[in-house]
Amino acid sequence: MINIISSSRYKLNKKSIKQKVEKILSELQISPNEIVNLIFVGKNKMKKLSLTYKNEDVALPVLSFPFKNESIENEKILGEIVLCYPQIVLLSAERNRRVEETIIAMIKHGIENLLR
Repeated sequence: MINIISSSRYKLNKKSIKQKVEKILSELQISPNEIVNLIFVGKNKMKKLSLTYKNEDVALPVLSFPFKNESIENEKILGEIVLCYPQIVLLSAERNRRVEETIIAMIKHGIENLLR
């Protein structure tokens, strides 16, 4: 199960993102019962998380938080992926890619980190 949490000010096609993430999970042979939370935050919140958990005073584009052996009602929680929407927009512009492409690339990177 994929949960997408974001502010209404971020332009996201949640349905499209969810479908693409489900495909990534399927390719990585991850059960559809596993819960992945995708949380879109701003620059200040990401900077605060980066400082707290990585001792880096910078807004990273993505952070992953694995939940080892956690479950709710027989559904395993794989983890949470926090994405900094403003940083992803800047990264997209630098790489000359669509924002959604960069979001999916960052989510894939986050999922791979959850599995380590």
